[in-house]
Amino acid sequence: MTFAKQQPGQVNSMLHELFNALPSSWERDVPVSLGAPPVNIHESGEGFDLELIAPGRNKEDFKVKLEKDLLTIAYNPKEATVEKNFHTIRREFQLKGFKRSFSLDDQIQLDGIHAKYENGILKLFLPRIEKAVYSPKEISIL
Repeated sequence: MTFAKQQPGQVNSMLHELFNALPSSWERDVPVSLGAPPVNIHESGEGFDLELIAPGRNKEDFKVKLEKDLLTIAYNPKEATVEKNFHTIRREFQLKGFKRSFSLDDQIQLDGIHAKYENGILKLFLPRIEKAVYSPKEISIL
């Protein structure tokens, strides 16, 4: 599994160059794009666990899409209804949309990917393709 490269903007081009200089077997999808939540990726013998932290959101607003070998996670919040009974004095946060994409290699079983959202974390499991186990055997000649 590899990250899809993200086009750097002028603001984060220096950070993009810094992250690209780090050695890694995966390309970096630098979440410096202001608004994209961070992701943890864990590998096991069964596959990969991807965790995207996104608290306070509704699971219905997430779109997880697989096109060929590109896995895309997008969040588009619905417009909030404005209460007319109060006046906002201070607003320090708001839930903005984002999009993260990951390139998958041929070791992922694409039809086995599943996702769930619980406790503010979107969790995806990407199972490995089971490789055939070959054991030596004698072949009889007819």
